[in-house]
Amino acid sequence: MQLDSPVPATPQASPELYVGVMSGTSLDGIDAALVQIVPGAAPRLLSKHSASFETKLRSQLLHLASGGATSLRELGQADIGVARAYAAVITALLQNAGVEPSQVRAAGCHGQTVHHEPAGDARFTLQLGDPNTIAVLTGVAVVADFRRRDMALGGQGAPLAPGFHDRVFRHPERTRVVLNLGGIANISVLTPGQPCWGADTGPANILMDAWIHQHLGRSFDADGGWAASGQVQLALLEVLLDDAYFGAPAPKSTGRELFNLTWLESRLQRLGTAVAPQDVQATLLELTARTVAQALPDGGGDLIVCGGGALNGRLLARLSALAAGWKVDTTASLGIDPQLVEAVAFAYFASRTCSGLPANLPIVTGASRECLLGAVYLP
Repeated sequence: MQLDSPVPATPQASPELYVGVMSGTSLDGIDAALVQIVPGAAPRLLSKHSASFETKLRSQLLHLASGGATSLRELGQADIGVARAYAAVITALLQNAGVEPSQVRAAGCHGQTVHHEPAGDARFTLQLGDPNTIAVLTGVAVVADFRRRDMALGGQGAPLAPGFHDRVFRHPERTRVVLNLGGIANISVLTPGQPCWGADTGPANILMDAWIHQHLGRSFDADGGWAASGQVQLALLEVLLDDAYFGAPAPKSTGRELFNLTWLESRLQRLGTAVAPQDVQATLLELTARTVAQALPDGGGDLIVCGGGALNGRLLARLSALAAGWKVDTTASLGIDPQLVEAVAFAYFASRTCSGLPANLPIVTGASRECLLGAVYLP
């Protein structure tokens, strides 16, 4: 059942407990967080649970997200497959925490993005993971479809995380930039006395993951080890940087639709000379670090990193070298596991929706006004 109004509190449900569930562009797994929301206080992480996508489902999602030929049947099957995977993670999270579904006000489920097209005459975004199925299987109300109302108001529908970063990580005296290094990199700029702004800066792990999988069969480059074995090729880097996205003004957002192996291979062909695979990997890591550093505001401050890329020591070292005046650290230093920030964020967004409060930041997305994000589905 779908409602446009907030979920009413009931005697059996705690209005303070929410679940957030997130699976990102990298498709490296599903993260779920049990979060306590108290008005006027920062969200408190109580428990967590993560799981990988089943191999067949992950391959299917990669095929869809890469623009592969498909059918309505395949799309529908993937929608239900993601929903069941989300539901299993939520159920395990609650069981491990000793929490009954009736104690949870709602679960914020972002869904798995398979297409994001924020420009043009028919702008749209598509996330899979049927919220009706999740709600029925878990017994928990689900808040889902977080992006499309913002897009209906002329926004990009992304990034949404800056609204959460502003709530949790702002410092009264120091400028902080929160950098999420998922498949795509995005920043939230938190300057004292000024409103938050942010944007997707370009690829983070998405190209590096795809390249190492193609050549070594690995899903990611652990700690940037393969990149460290290669040499940055400046001629290739110049070709990679020659994409209109990097120079476009905010608001802007992007995804696998632009930055994919086809994009990379077309630029390798344009270069016209062979490049060793490990050198390509080194250059892709440099591309991520350079485009992030170029997007940072002047003046320096704290660069706080989250997402899977926060575990890539080579990438953080390059960021430290390129981002003069910025002290690089991860959100662990501020009390939140870097890989759980987005899951906690969607628990927070679910609480905003259930309380009838807006959660988008028009200055970030370009929407014409603030709005509720998502709709509520009852079990």
